[in-house]
Amino acid sequence: MTRSGMRALLLALVLVTSTACAGWGGGVGAGGPNSINVLMVNNPQMVDLQRLTAEHFTKQTGITVNFTVLPENDVRDKISQEFSSQAGQYDVATVSNFEVPIYARSRWIAPLDDFIAADPGFDQADILGPMTASLTAADGKIYGEPFYGESSFLMYRADVLAEKGLTMPAKPTWDEVARLAAQLDGARPGMKGICLRGQPGWGQVFAPLTTVVNTFGGTWFTADWRAQVNAPEFTEAVQFYVDLVRTHGEIGAPQAGFTECLNNMIQGNVAMWYDATSAAGSLEAADSPVRGKIGYSPAPVKLTESSGWLYAWSWAIQNASTKKDHAWKFISWASSKEYERLVGERLGWSKVPAGKRASTYENPDYLAESAAFAAPTKAAIESADPRNPGVQPRPALGIQFVDIPEFPDLGTQVSLQISSAIAGQVTVEQALDRGQQLAEDVAERYRSRLEGNA
Repeated sequence: MTRSGMRALLLALVLVTSTACAGWGGGVGAGGPNSINVLMVNNPQMVDLQRLTAEHFTKQTGITVNFTVLPENDVRDKISQEFSSQAGQYDVATVSNFEVPIYARSRWIAPLDDFIAADPGFDQADILGPMTASLTAADGKIYGEPFYGESSFLMYRADVLAEKGLTMPAKPTWDEVARLAAQLDGARPGMKGICLRGQPGWGQVFAPLTTVVNTFGGTWFTADWRAQVNAPEFTEAVQFYVDLVRTHGEIGAPQAGFTECLNNMIQGNVAMWYDATSAAGSLEAADSPVRGKIGYSPAPVKLTESSGWLYAWSWAIQNASTKKDHAWKFISWASSKEYERLVGERLGWSKVPAGKRASTYENPDYLAESAAFAAPTKAAIESADPRNPGVQPRPALGIQFVDIPEFPDLGTQVSLQISSAIAGQVTVEQALDRGQQLAEDVAERYRSRLEGNA
């Protein structure tokens, strides 16, 4: 069976066999005035939420929550279909800060400002500023609330650096990281200097790589929609990244993504890794062989003050929902301080969906579990600026992505060329010249719209 066929079959099976709040899968229930339907990704934090909802949220409010839980690719497709049609079958869905501004412009999701104002106990001011900014649309209204969030930072084997007599700068530059990677390559048998994603995908290789482009002075598009994919700054950044991972990076780099780099770090195959702050929880888990051996530094820079990315799985309400009040009560609970406390006390503080609230990083119970990485994570998120991530004005929000509907396809197509360059099949110049052609097609459409509105 083809991959698309398998996905279609999986989706059909989930929707047919699932029942309200009935363990894995969930599903859309029969409805009723005191129920809502929630469509969400099957990440572990969401599965924990599903297991706790009936006993706590429903018991407190009388509102039954019918969950449909799907893998990330499937849930994105399902949410896009559902919200674009405004069928109203689902009241709430998990969306990221990539989708929120796009869906808000299309009026697929409802603004939350009135609910926030009427619910002071939610404490919007406690939500980390960059998270709120990334979930705020051009009209100034908030359209999503984060369930958990992340930025990016540099993770490194502090013990290995010490053995080699090396010191990680407090705020490393990419040139310093490259020098360290060369010195750490082979520090232990089979150990490479650094792990960097090379796997194709707009959310794989281009998540870290676009932050490198930003800090090297590059951008996908100028403010007036001129494509810059083969511009000197973009080219310099990609050439640096490709050279670094080819010379001192992990084995199998062209197909290495987040999971592969995480495994390499845990297994002691690499000395450094630049990636998501969310990885730290796994590195510091009780059964991790590298627990207590990792240091955490800000995302490396060149021309900018910071370069960490920003990502959040968040809750949004479908505009067509007839149960927005109930939907908000669920969102308010799921993203609350009280819910974090519930997870900590029932499931363990390492499972708290963190990265969204300032108060999380003042909680002594949480800090006892995450002392090694809590402060660097909070600092990385707070320093992320989705409106000004580089050295020049941008036409759309986003740090590791460009917040336009065309970017997933554009970024993925260009990423295939980058992975080929990492594999040595094409040069960086060839890869980016092909990418420039694709980017120019997208840019021309937006310039035409600007000129039409002039």
